[in-house]
Amino acid sequence: MTAHANPKNLIPGATGDWEVVIGLEIHAQVASNAKLFSGAAVGFGDAPNANVSLVDAAMPGMLPVINEECVRQAIRTGLGLKARINHRSVFDRKNYFYPDLPQGYQISQYKSPIVGEGEVTVDLTPTESIKVGIERLHLEQDAGKSIHDQHPTLSYIDLNRSGTALMEIVSKPDLRSADEAKAYVTKLRTILRYLGTCDGDMEKGNLRADVNVSVRKPGDPFGTRCEIKNVNSIRFIGQAIDYEARRQIGILEDGGKIDQETRLYDAAKGETRSMRSKEEAHDYRYFPDPDLLPLEFSQAYVDELAAHLPELPDAKKARLIAQYGLTPYDASILILEKESADFFEAVAKGRDGKTAANWVINELFGRLNKEGKDVTASPVTPDQIGGIIDLIQAGTISGKIAKDLFEIVFTEGGDPAAVVEARGMKQVTDTGAIEKVIDEVIAANPDKVEQAKAKPTLLGWFVGQVMKASGGKANPGSVNEILKAKLGIE
Repeated sequence: MTAHANPKNLIPGATGDWEVVIGLEIHAQVASNAKLFSGAAVGFGDAPNANVSLVDAAMPGMLPVINEECVRQAIRTGLGLKARINHRSVFDRKNYFYPDLPQGYQISQYKSPIVGEGEVTVDLTPTESIKVGIERLHLEQDAGKSIHDQHPTLSYIDLNRSGTALMEIVSKPDLRSADEAKAYVTKLRTILRYLGTCDGDMEKGNLRADVNVSVRKPGDPFGTRCEIKNVNSIRFIGQAIDYEARRQIGILEDGGKIDQETRLYDAAKGETRSMRSKEEAHDYRYFPDPDLLPLEFSQAYVDELAAHLPELPDAKKARLIAQYGLTPYDASILILEKESADFFEAVAKGRDGKTAANWVINELFGRLNKEGKDVTASPVTPDQIGGIIDLIQAGTISGKIAKDLFEIVFTEGGDPAAVVEARGMKQVTDTGAIEKVIDEVIAANPDKVEQAKAKPTLLGWFVGQVMKASGGKANPGSVNEILKAKLGIE
């Protein structure tokens, strides 16, 4: 058995356990205003063919010119993946029939990519993580889009995407389950978003995955792989892997063999289907693009970009745990989006970190999820949540009242302290007033008083009655103490 063959990842088959081996090629659209080799704008949802230059349309004599911002973004991504940055890289032509790429070939990188080997730490649980190797990152241009549902007999072509810069991030075959693959894509997406090199919006097609799947008996050499093209959601990546692994196991256990091929995932049917037999590199007839010089830059250029990188998720997680005393679980939720971590830190400033995390994760995120919003659309500001925490700490309101107050601030807005004042939500700490309520409850329940003396656990019932009678405003600590004294309970 290999060192990595975690028993919980093995798939039981008729002839024993199988291990799935997964490698991912992530196509991430570079966050830039213009395309990789032309000045045409990059914009989602624009009118068809609105962003097409003469270069993108492959008019005769038009020459590509590299967009430096795309190069910078690729280097910054490489640095974020702790990868080797190659000071010299070469653009190649990949010859292939693209109906929606007018050149008839794709400008990509093959033998000399801009970024070499790196690695990503992927947290599977708060206490368990794996390291996933990065094979390479190269720059290439995207193809356009064929549209088949606008006309009964014709296909339309929209070249807006044609020539848009993509980073292809190729992992090593280090993943061993659908859950590991999903966690890896989630982490990679988080890193890209922190860096600002790709917005990671899978619904717009800005992050897509080609998923390579093979199966083997644990400890055996790698099996024949099939590639599932263009999967555009993390959930579908997991489903495609599970289906494909079982399909391959079924074939092998029936004595068949796996054909290396390219497949598509049909989300409606939950299955993969054959698209074409897999090409090898020599089928693409790669050769250096004669219109582009090799891409060369100095270490000083890389150092300058490295100096301005933001704090990345792993470093931020470690700092939140150390600085605010958070659990690894809470920290891992807060760092998923940079905006969530920023929101939390604004709340936690000068306050107890664990309390702040509790309010941000449980109350705010819970409420936002219900509304289908993310933290950037929160109607509640960090100051307002901080204000609620301050009111609890000061004993002005109880934890229960605080939840009601949060709901009011979430739906109606307002300064928490002013809302408490205006609505008379203050906690009653005046022992005389609390005592009066307690006396009334005791007088109304003489039978329960006798039972409580014999069975002190009934104290909780009395506390509940007093809180009810006071509209939840009595200070629970004071209620407990006075009740104990009045009922003679130690």
